Amino acid sequence: MSPPDPTRLPPGVRSRFVSDVNGLCLHVLEAGADPAGHRPVVLLLHGFPELAFSWRHVMPALAEAGYHVIAPDQRGYGATTGWDPAYDGDLASFRLFNLVRDMLGLLAALGIGSVAAVVGHDFGSPVAAWCALLRPDIFRAVALLSAPFAGPPALPAGPPPPPDPVHAALARLARPRKHYQWYYATRDANADMQAAPQGVHDFLRAYYHVKSADWAANVPAPLAGWTAEALARLPTYYVMDRDRTMAETVAPEMPSAAAIAACRWLPEADLRVYADAYAATGFQGGLQWYRCRTEGIGLPEQQIFAGRTIDVPALFLAGAADWGAFQVPGALERMADACTDLRGRHLIPGAGHWVQQEQPEAVAAHLRAFLHAAGDRAPPPAAG
Repeated sequence: MSPPDPTRLPPGVRSRFVSDVNGLCLHVLEAGADPAGHRPVVLLLHGFPELAFSWRHVMPALAEAGYHVIAPDQRGYGATTGWDPAYDGDLASFRLFNLVRDMLGLLAALGIGSVAAVVGHDFGSPVAAWCALLRPDIFRAVALLSAPFAGPPALPAGPPPPPDPVHAALARLARPRKHYQWYYATRDANADMQAAPQGVHDFLRAYYHVKSADWAANVPAPLAGWTAEALARLPTYYVMDRDRTMAETVAPEMPSAAAIAACRWLPEADLRVYADAYAATGFQGGLQWYRCRTEGIGLPEQQIFAGRTIDVPALFLAGAADWGAFQVPGALERMADACTDLRGRHLIPGAGHWVQQEQPEAVAAHLRAFLHAAGDRAPPPAAG
């Protein structure tokens, strides 16, 4: 897999590879690099189905503010190599603690002792949260986008709990449903998307569209609880019709040619960067992250930290049209307990789930203000 076309990268953003990082050769995008090491570092972690490329418009703004900005293609994604692509392969290598280890290895390989902040979007958000919880000496602040962090899982006092009854209840609804994360854990999910009838390009166009503020039906609100009836309020890209694939789910919402031409945040040339990447690698690398969650891979080691809080400065951002902030009932509210120094929870107008792509200026402004208030100020511009 080749890195993105350099003509699609904004001025000042470069692509490079970092070898021997926890078994990986990591592809990273970088802006504001400082050989002398005087600039504070900001580490940006993407989600699914995205790439480091998703930060392309935030990176220059942070670099111009005086930060050294690094965004890797994480394990399972893009031009990063060394990960197991097989469904029956090394699933445990995708567990959260090993993803944190990947980021520690990247910083060590670059000779960086600590970062001003780690910023995670979507599934990058729990990786960023665990970075800050496990190693606050290295990750001195944390910003979570779209996916709230409610704290480590509880350590059970009795026998293992029975399987979650919500999935059987979803299947029994008058309109039978299934949760997308458990669908993503199935053996067929990768082929359903990589070999989508409409092709990877059109599948991703519809998927990005339907989860964005461009889709008028995205009017999120808190859910009453983790019940089938409450979860059924979520759009079908989260709680799917039982007998549909994700490609079939989003196909009816394919935007018109006029809507595509008007989409400033994801023009066709940028979408091709994603489509080319996923056509080449498939989606299984990212889907393994979901399998670790749904199958409890790494859960016992997470439970060791039950009751532990994130004590570095923290921030939450999401699009005002993003259901992701509410898909786990109560998680957004519990962040106030999970993060003892929570500096704000902001819902950004004009953005859906892809907040750093849909409204990069607003995201960058929030991050700059947060970093300044947290005390990791970039140096002033050189005189001249």
